[in-house]
Amino acid sequence: MDEAKKILETIKANQGLARKFFEIELIILSILDPKELFERLFVEIKGKFEIPYVWLSMIDKSGTSDLIRIIASSEILKERLKIIDQASFLNIISDKTRPLLIDGDLTRFYKLLPQKEKYLIRSLAIVPLTLSGEIIGSLNLSDHSELRYQPGMDAMLLEQLAVMISICLSNVMAYEQLKALAFSDPLTGLLNRRVMDDMLNREFKRSERFATPLTLIITDLDGMKETNDRYGHIVGDELLKYIATHLKGMCRESDIVARFGGDEFTVILPGITSENAYALMHRLQNFFRENPLSVKGIPIKTSISFGIADVEDITVIDPTSLLKKADMMLYKAKKSKTEQNRLMNYVPAER
Repeated sequence: MDEAKKILETIKANQGLARKFFEIELIILSILDPKELFERLFVEIKGKFEIPYVWLSMIDKSGTSDLIRIIASSEILKERLKIIDQASFLNIISDKTRPLLIDGDLTRFYKLLPQKEKYLIRSLAIVPLTLSGEIIGSLNLSDHSELRYQPGMDAMLLEQLAVMISICLSNVMAYEQLKALAFSDPLTGLLNRRVMDDMLNREFKRSERFATPLTLIITDLDGMKETNDRYGHIVGDELLKYIATHLKGMCRESDIVARFGGDEFTVILPGITSENAYALMHRLQNFFRENPLSVKGIPIKTSISFGIADVEDITVIDPTSLLKKADMMLYKAKKSKTEQNRLMNYVPAER
């Protein structure tokens, strides 16, 4: 009877564990944000199974850089995230994709621990995570007791959880890519016109509310048509990407850089006066003058024109008028350049 009772208790306990894993799977399957996915996963695992330590180890490589960046932006997760190089990680888990259960001496696994964290662990479960069939890191569970995770224990539920997380990661990364396509210009990777309009409305309202500076720049390439005619549209596209890369690179992280359309770009500068905006654009003009794009050893000379408007202008009453003013200033700058070029190339008729 005692043996039968133990068997029934074991079955009941296993059913309880399976139910908890199933409940977690139901929750995470509906999440499309990677940060929220792991936040909820940590909370649910710790709460349902009373596990003292739960953290992530992620392989540092370009394929997971966006995922790592999103996860690291979470206050909940950044203290429980360890970035590790691929060789060290694979050396620890021996390129295995199934969960590892370890007890006793855990010294060789300390590289998986988050930096500055002192976990008093005696047993450890490493659950490798995959994305598109490739190992990208692991979900790690550990306990004070050596009995919690012992080699030889049934790890089927952990293996099932790993598969479910892999499916969720594929879903959320596909969703992130779709969001990027919806928000970004496909050629330059900058924000597109629709998102720029939304950002401009947001920043204009913020500027009004807090009485802070706000400046808008519209810039375009001089002679883009001539470049396309002479070198072809492929080179023209490379030039647009080159301009976009350095335009964004010279701006602050808080600045909003977008492709306005064609060869025009916009820069929204929260908290910046027009005087500082002029200084930025003069630096960019000098940079492009001194560092032309090189295509197969051929320097593609280019220059940019720009128009600047800010909320201090009495004619600026809303985002639309701010945009129109910057566009008008760009038109004046282009017209002035055209006139200067005409005078420079003017040859008086002989008498």
